[in-house]
Amino acid sequence: MDTTTYSPHPPSLTIAQLGNPILREHARALSTAQYRDMAPFFKALEQKMLAHNGVGIAAPQVSESVRAFIVASRPNARYPYAPLMSPTLMLNPELIWTSDDMEKDWEGCLSIPGMRARVNRHTSIEVRYLTLTGEEVSTRMEGFIARIFQHELDHLNGIVFLDRADKADYATEAEFLKLMQKA
Repeated sequence: MDTTTYSPHPPSLTIAQLGNPILREHARALSTAQYRDMAPFFKALEQKMLAHNGVGIAAPQVSESVRAFIVASRPNARYPYAPLMSPTLMLNPELIWTSDDMEKDWEGCLSIPGMRARVNRHTSIEVRYLTLTGEEVSTRMEGFIARIFQHELDHLNGIVFLDRADKADYATEAEFLKLMQKA
């Protein structure tokens, strides 16, 4: 059993970049005591995501290999058409059902700045996760929110979005923005 304890003070977080081995690790599950101790870390994680116009961020992206991420869809400079969803911390998240319907759409990642790629994802999913208070939540997600969940869950399993994309579907951020202006 992992008995790691965490500081009660919010850490200064640095986003791990592609090539950092932590992004390829399978993150470890958290016990109730651990995730309650990590509340300041999760607040700092949310602040880091918001500061970088992210719509989601996983703990491994800031070099903490635990099964936790935040989904926080909202329109911003990186995702102008994103639907609005309050930041939601998801601990020990699981994908419990996926639709047969898939859609290829653009993704980016705070750990891979300057790159985008079209990734095929399930359009509808059912998920289960724990809240910071230990409450189990089961819910259905659709569209862009489902895409974010799948992208962040991949981070917990050592997968980055480029692993799921065809090389022909890669684009720099600059080219992606040009494509979006034409659309």
